[in-house]
Amino acid sequence: MASSIRVISTSTVCAANHKEPNPRIDLTPWDLQFLLLDTIQKGLVFHKPKPNHDNLIHHLQTSLSRTLDFFLPLAGRLATVEHGDETTSFFIDCNNAGAEFVHAIADGVSVSDIIEQTYVPDHIVYSFFPLNGVRNYEGTSNPLLAVQVTELVDGIFIGCTINHTALDGTSFWHFFNSWSEISRGLDSLSKPPVLERWFLHDTDAPIRIPLFKKEQLHSKFVSPPLQQRVFHFTAESIAELKAKANAEIGTHKISSLQALLSHIWRSAVRNKQLDPNEETVFRIVIGLRSRLQPPMAQQYLGNAIQGSNIKMKAGEVLEQGLGYLALQMNTLIAVHTEETFRNYLEAWRENPKIFTPEGVFTSNGFVPSSSPRNNVYGTDFGWGRPIAVRSGPGNKYDGKITIFPGTKQGSVDIEACLSPEVLQAMGDDAEFMDAVLII
Repeated sequence: MASSIRVISTSTVCAANHKEPNPRIDLTPWDLQFLLLDTIQKGLVFHKPKPNHDNLIHHLQTSLSRTLDFFLPLAGRLATVEHGDETTSFFIDCNNAGAEFVHAIADGVSVSDIIEQTYVPDHIVYSFFPLNGVRNYEGTSNPLLAVQVTELVDGIFIGCTINHTALDGTSFWHFFNSWSEISRGLDSLSKPPVLERWFLHDTDAPIRIPLFKKEQLHSKFVSPPLQQRVFHFTAESIAELKAKANAEIGTHKISSLQALLSHIWRSAVRNKQLDPNEETVFRIVIGLRSRLQPPMAQQYLGNAIQGSNIKMKAGEVLEQGLGYLALQMNTLIAVHTEETFRNYLEAWRENPKIFTPEGVFTSNGFVPSSSPRNNVYGTDFGWGRPIAVRSGPGNKYDGKITIFPGTKQGSVDIEACLSPEVLQAMGDDAEFMDAVLII
């Protein structure tokens, strides 16, 4: 297994039918809060097209260009306006400056090298993504969308990097799905994106935020050595965890995902061997599209997520059991009503809070991202469904838990980013691994 990547070409892909004047997309607080964090990076592994697609790269470039006709903000750039009161505003200039498209070859790397290892070979997988190390605020001078198509010995990896101020995970996979539809020959999208941003009715756009200080822009959050492992959970094992969690507290309201995340939280805390009085933090990310009245369209292009933390002593996490942890998650989500979201936005306008890596990824913290509801395996470009999904180096810190649907209906894959010692201990943890499918 080699790890050298040969870049064959780098080009710019623009929307096929751009018309001036350029639309302008003002950013919401849900968008702006990500300015100092990394981009979203997800990629798909495919078997090599059979028969080999002639001009595959040209076909993907052309279909991407046509897809950008619908997702015009992703072909644009961030733009700023500095005001005279020590504030600045960010918006997306839909100027069709274009997306970056990289064609590369990974000599000697096969599909099995990526998906059949116990631990994710980060040094290989990360090289399949463009714009590594670029933070969202740098979208003023970098593409908001970059794609890398890497040829493997027996497959293809399509890595996608998108600026987080432009969209969230739901919109990310909506774009990826839409591109695959156009690639398969559709003339129009089954679910066109909704480009208009959602604001409180009395919001003055563009929203002003304090000017960033140099140390904010150039600070580097250094993580300890980390490793990743993908844990596979079948629909049956998740159902058992859900039943156990509900039985422990005598209810039926605990969801499958709440039970699964509680199972992971308990094992990670147990295998970190924390002092019982040390505080642990589990961040819950709440999707807002269906929680607003009237509901947002699922095709809303932008960020519609809000996070909140559960804080608990390590001893409590281990002593209270699966159901207790899952109930804390369930209760936290239940109290986040539309009024909560509106109050958050009103407070944010008065006192903008921009996330920083050290603020989000705290000591003994766990941050889940993505969702098992995303249509990952429906992303068929015309030569078959993907066979695996992996994420890039963006926002990879100790405690990052990335959630993907599994390849089989109802199954879930958890990509856990933790210290090598904790990951190995979790792999030896009989209570945890009893629910994990060993492939």
